[in-house]
Amino acid sequence: MTEVQVQEFWQNHSCGETLVGGLHATDDAAFEKFFNLYDQFRFGESPQLLTNLDRINFSGKRTLEIGLGQGADSEQLIRRGAIWSGLDLTEESVRRVRKRLELRGLPYEHLKCGTALAIPFPTASFDIVYSYGVLHHIPEVGLAQREIARVLKPGGELIVMLYAKWSLNYLVSIATLRRLGLIYMYYRGIKGRGKLAGHLENARRMGLWNYLRLKNFIHANTDGPLNPYSKVYDVEEVRRVFTSFELTKAYKVFMHAPPLPTPIVHALPGESLLGWHLWVHLRPRKSSFTEA
Repeated sequence: MTEVQVQEFWQNHSCGETLVGGLHATDDAAFEKFFNLYDQFRFGESPQLLTNLDRINFSGKRTLEIGLGQGADSEQLIRRGAIWSGLDLTEESVRRVRKRLELRGLPYEHLKCGTALAIPFPTASFDIVYSYGVLHHIPEVGLAQREIARVLKPGGELIVMLYAKWSLNYLVSIATLRRLGLIYMYYRGIKGRGKLAGHLENARRMGLWNYLRLKNFIHANTDGPLNPYSKVYDVEEVRRVFTSFELTKAYKVFMHAPPLPTPIVHALPGESLLGWHLWVHLRPRKSSFTEA
């Protein structure tokens, strides 16, 4: 898997767009309507996100956000006082976020298209690097975390959301229910629609049992059947991969496990153990910024 494949996917499948019907025009009114609908969905589905952001002191902090999506988090960071810069792998996301910030009259320092494997900012530029749901889509995340450590100031902080391995979604939905459902549909000759049709096509192309291997199945079961790469983490995997950092805090939120009914899943206890979103806070090791 290469970064080019990841870039092509997200360039052509702008993160979260289809969840609210898509962006069908490019005038200011269409953008405003789209951003409002997207934010209502995003923060309505995961209200814990705003709560988590409220607990972090962004005020006056030079903050780099890696992976921008539709700019919903970008806006929230700026409104919480961050001196914000943004970096995304795709021109499409940069275009949309620039439009959002212009329409809302929100200030920022830099907004760039580029890679987390070679972050286009000087060493020790930022107090905080924030990345929500992005680093688990980077195949060469080991290189990315070294670059993040480089651009953080001594004593700075990396705050990141990663998909959680020990979660209801991974253990029950992805690893069990979805695989059993696909086996049933495959052998019954059911065609399916939308994402189901995509999974069946993947199974035919790769071979059913090869596709069902979790190291293959996970990619297509986080952000759609065409998604080229995803990874799930637990705390030990964070420590193993983010070698330039020391872990200072970890917690889980967001009970999520389609195809189980959303109201039932949200009502289940155990979010701190089985939540899908693993938030981790990390600080660069002294050797990391000394070497940089």
